[in-house]
Amino acid sequence: MAKHGKKYRAAAEKVNRDTFYSPNDAMKLVIETSTTSFDSTIEVHIRMGLDPRKADQQVRDTVNLPHGLGKTVRVLVFAAGEGATIAREAGADFIADDDEMLKKIQGGWTDFDVAIATPDMMGKAGRLGRVLGPRGLMPNPKAGTVVKAEDLPKAIEEAKAGRVEYRLDKTANVHVPIGKASFGVEKLHDNFAALMGAIVKSRPAAAKGNFIQRVTLASTMGPGIKVDANQAQSL
Repeated sequence: MAKHGKKYRAAAEKVNRDTFYSPNDAMKLVIETSTTSFDSTIEVHIRMGLDPRKADQQVRDTVNLPHGLGKTVRVLVFAAGEGATIAREAGADFIADDDEMLKKIQGGWTDFDVAIATPDMMGKAGRLGRVLGPRGLMPNPKAGTVVKAEDLPKAIEEAKAGRVEYRLDKTANVHVPIGKASFGVEKLHDNFAALMGAIVKSRPAAAKGNFIQRVTLASTMGPGIKVDANQAQSL
């Protein structure tokens, strides 16, 4: 069992492991138990009542967080010709429109947070699946990251403003950042409510029983705080 430092242990003592906190109380506590010297990221971890092995029980979509993520989002766009020009003018940080950039990514370079592609470039982006897939960077129509050239400005703007993707992983969990500790209770609560609302709406028709089983909040290197799942779903 991993040993935790004094700061973590002191923070963990403030959390009652048997209590399922209201979303508001959980936000206060997650900020209070943030122990890092830098501005911690606050993450939501959700245990879903789904079978990730079944294609009809997948959850994958995006949500626009009203207060963003509190960080600069670097956007790479797979586009050529007019699409590349549009992406550049719309503020894309990197354009993958030539073999040089594609080789760079193939070699393991992923110094960006979101990848967007035009449909005609998905063949080339698809060949980079081994690099992009494990990092959650592969453009996907469901995630709103495969768009026509004329829709690139909107997609780039949304990505930079704080659109986050959520997806069911192989262990039936969803992990999503909702901002920084410095945001304060209200902004984190707003972002959390937006996320939970989106996940509730994305319930697959094949889902049976209790859709959202457990909700936990945690700051970077901070203790987990259980949130009342019923209250979280009705925000």
